[in-house]
Amino acid sequence: MALRRLVLAGIAVGAAALSVSPVAAHHSFSMFDQASPVTLNGIVTSVEWTNPHVYIELDLAEPLKGAKHWSIELGSPSILQRGGWKFNTVKKGDKVSAVVSPLRNGEPGSLLTRITLPDGRVLGNGGPAGVGPGTTESPAPARGGSPAPAAAGQGR
Repeated sequence: MALRRLVLAGIAVGAAALSVSPVAAHHSFSMFDQASPVTLNGIVTSVEWTNPHVYIELDLAEPLKGAKHWSIELGSPSILQRGGWKFNTVKKGDKVSAVVSPLRNGEPGSLLTRITLPDGRVLGNGGPAGVGPGTTESPAPARGGSPAPAAAGQGR
């Protein structure tokens, strides 16, 4: 009898847990135009190595779409670390070149595809070095001679 009550209690707790909606859900990357990559060249003004996403703030050498300051969103610290990043890979004052997917609404924000560091290393957004997440293809030339993302989607 006690075992039966324990089983019924377990089922009730499980059912209650399944009926609870998640408090917060991960956002979609559909706000970024992944079909129209752009290259940003500039100086890093700050790096926020935080969960759920890392951000790089960049002052451009030449304004793009009317903006000189851009915010670049990256994956989570754990995903970036698996792709070869460390918390100090990019530092304030670094001159970098980043291939990004800009925000569809025209604001100066973007999702990183890959970044070329001052020492010439190329890192992706958590995938294999130099390419988009989950791919092993070499970057292909895009508009203006800049490398294009290896994959059309970010696969998250």
